[in-house]
Amino acid sequence: MEKSSFQDFELSDEISKSILKLGYKIPSKVQQEVIPLILSGKAKNIIVKSQTGSGKTASFGIPICEKIEIEVNKPQVLILTPTRELCVQISEEISNIGRFKRIKCTPVFGKQPFKKQADELKQRTHIVAGTPGRTLDHIERGTLETQCIKYLIIDEADEMLNMGFIEQVEAILNKIPVKRNTMLFSATLPEEIESLCNNYIGDAVKVEISPENITAQDIEHVYYEIPEDKKYDLLNKVLTIENPDSCIIFCRTKENVNKLVQKLKDKSYPCNAIHGGMLQQDRLDVMNKFKRGEFIFLIATDIAARGIDVENVTHIINYDIPLEKESYVHRIGRTGRAGKHGRAITFITPFEDKFLMEVENYIGFKIEKLDFPSIEKVKELKEAFIEKINSKPILKKDKSAEIKKEITKIYLNVGKKKKVRAGDIVGAVTSIQNINVEDIGIIDIHDNHSYVDILNDKGKIVLKALETITIKGKSIRAEKAVK
Repeated sequence: MEKSSFQDFELSDEISKSILKLGYKIPSKVQQEVIPLILSGKAKNIIVKSQTGSGKTASFGIPICEKIEIEVNKPQVLILTPTRELCVQISEEISNIGRFKRIKCTPVFGKQPFKKQADELKQRTHIVAGTPGRTLDHIERGTLETQCIKYLIIDEADEMLNMGFIEQVEAILNKIPVKRNTMLFSATLPEEIESLCNNYIGDAVKVEISPENITAQDIEHVYYEIPEDKKYDLLNKVLTIENPDSCIIFCRTKENVNKLVQKLKDKSYPCNAIHGGMLQQDRLDVMNKFKRGEFIFLIATDIAARGIDVENVTHIINYDIPLEKESYVHRIGRTGRAGKHGRAITFITPFEDKFLMEVENYIGFKIEKLDFPSIEKVKELKEAFIEKINSKPILKKDKSAEIKKEITKIYLNVGKKKKVRAGDIVGAVTSIQNINVEDIGIIDIHDNHSYVDILNDKGKIVLKALETITIKGKSIRAEKAVK
């Protein structure tokens, strides 16, 4: 039966409150299909074929948060993702969905200190989202305990295959409990993924969602044929006449990304770059700034083509046409999301016709070829373009802002070395007038300090009261946390 509202799923008050504040209104097709399957428990294993941008994260995130046993200290859910950016994004989205149920989701990925992640995993952790290599490393070194894992979710499985992670995924499958629910999500199901499903998943309910996002309905597809040495000149003209509000420009290599971003910066375009050769924190910082709308143009390799959710990207430009037809769909899936109109523009050189034909055969329709922008058209629209790139950016609203504004994270200068436990912090906070257990969120206790989330917009009351309250008979210092 079709669900017209998230209320139709009969979710708990805590999860319903979160998704309302996150702006979830009408379930997407994949959410309508998958959420009831997981909630009912009728399907032990599920294989989902659905395009990126179709709402897959919430389709598994909402029901697994509903299913989490909050008092169990060890991880109950393991989510595998191909990229670090997607790992962080999934972790943030699930943390927001489970915020009022006090669910903790910990991301683990490479190029970040192992010990820092191991310390996080020592805390009560309900869900772990990780890239295959770092997840396997934690399992083999005993810092990620797997005996309580009930759900394994493999997200963007075809990209795992493309990036060479399938062997690591198989190794993880062999190290976690056999009695589990396994869910695999993929935009495509090549033979190698079908084989993985047959070997490790077995009987499964298959859900296939029609690829709406590659139709001309939501995204307008066009291309220009241009010699390689004329691309940059054409790009400037196209950007001027298109005047995008938010745009991702895809190149095949990090070298091409670096060259192009430098040229655009020399012209004072508000832009930045992201590729696999950058430090991880720099990559995350760039993506966060782009999501907030701090700059208009993101020049990227395919690292930004999968799963990354950025609201209101109006244009995708394939400065270099991808060599694989699937990559085209993943790239243009960054625009035309959630019913919004998008525009996908591709540059091809005279010798790249075969790649264009493969894309057209894959998406099922011809892409319109455009004539070069006229000098008159560029002159006519240049003033508006210059005004936009020189104007102060209008920052996008964080979709989790409604949740965060009534939650205060408090830092306490006591931790495990003072033999402080979660119960001690709960006791101190609930001793405050008009504060009860329902006002306390996730508690993280480290060696020398702790963090506690105070819910329901009661952070100021708690901070003030903690000035005179002791924990285990000792005075404490409490302040609003920076992180």
